[in-house]
Amino acid sequence: MKKLIIFDLDGTLAKSKSAIDKEMAILFQELIEVSQVAIISGGDWPQFEKQVLDQLPIKSLLSKLSILPTCGTKFYQYDTKWIKLYEEQFSDDERKEILLNLNAAIKNSGIEIKKTWGNQIEDRGSQITFSALGQEAPLEEKKEWDSDFEKRKKIVLPLQKLLKDFSIGMGGTTSIDITKPGIDKAYGIAKLKEILKIDINEMLFIGDALFEGGNDYPARITGVKCIQVRDPEETKRIIETIIACSTITI
Repeated sequence: MKKLIIFDLDGTLAKSKSAIDKEMAILFQELIEVSQVAIISGGDWPQFEKQVLDQLPIKSLLSKLSILPTCGTKFYQYDTKWIKLYEEQFSDDERKEILLNLNAAIKNSGIEIKKTWGNQIEDRGSQITFSALGQEAPLEEKKEWDSDFEKRKKIVLPLQKLLKDFSIGMGGTTSIDITKPGIDKAYGIAKLKEILKIDINEMLFIGDALFEGGNDYPARITGVKCIQVRDPEETKRIIETIIACSTITI
């Protein structure tokens, strides 16, 4: 059994920007009891609190859980309270360059967006995220908008040429995440190796966007064993299997 199980959040543990359900919360707690666990996602810290931490049973072993918001540009561990170990912030010049080119790529993509809910562009300090339908868009609207990622590719592909020194990935159902040069989920996994002292071959990554261009894809280049999932329901079955295997003795 692997020593560290790493998860993406939206589309893997929960529906986009939604809380994990009761079944997932129970399974997650049981998993933490038998393995160290980490979550790496494009969301910022408040989303982890709302979607995961506030849903877990009070007696969960939080000291065995590592949280890496904004694709690994931040790292939190628990020691009587949650402590931020590092944060990779954009400089003012980097922020201006990203926003200028992101807006140009959106305009030139020709994509028609008839309605939005809330801000489309969010500056998370160490990550800038474009949510095509807005940060507050209803889940059903988001699920139908770009299920095959083809619309976002019209923005991402030219943007990768304009912002060659930045990491760009598609996450969730409508989002595009931009992080500092060389900082993505591969960076987060390297930090997990460094801080937790766990080798890559002792890790397992589970995510729904492991295809090329997806924001989970950088995990593959680390050499970590990866499992692609369709949705949180499939993730539940994988967690059940991991827990079951941990109880087998020879």
